[in-house]
Amino acid sequence: MTSRGLLHHVELWVPDLDRAERSWGWLLTTLGARPYRSWEHGRSWRLGEVYVVVERSPDLSADTHERRRPGLNHLAFWAGTPADLDALVAAAPENGWRLMFADRHPFAGGPEHRAAYLEDADGYEVELVAES
Repeated sequence: MTSRGLLHHVELWVPDLDRAERSWGWLLTTLGARPYRSWEHGRSWRLGEVYVVVERSPDLSADTHERRRPGLNHLAFWAGTPADLDALVAAAPENGWRLMFADRHPFAGGPEHRAAYLEDADGYEVELVAES
């Protein structure tokens, strides 16, 4: 098997490392990732061969993220069973995430797509998709 073409890692530049570490660290470890690396300006969590980095880079050109601008809109993760998804949504607010599209949850992505859309305090969005 080759790893060519598979995702290696995702790096998110964040305006506040402590806040990102709390919200992203909770989410990623709850989904099964483990802390991977830590340095002055960043942290990462790894699941299998893929890892996610949050970094407060000294090279940032702005101090806010806007997912509706050109660029990355959101990351999507498998969340497990519908019960697993419900548990994530229930715990999300106390871990720095708010439920988006609450009036259409859990089918905001369509009637056949059970998912939750969460946004953290810095405006990063994740889509958590339940297995069918």
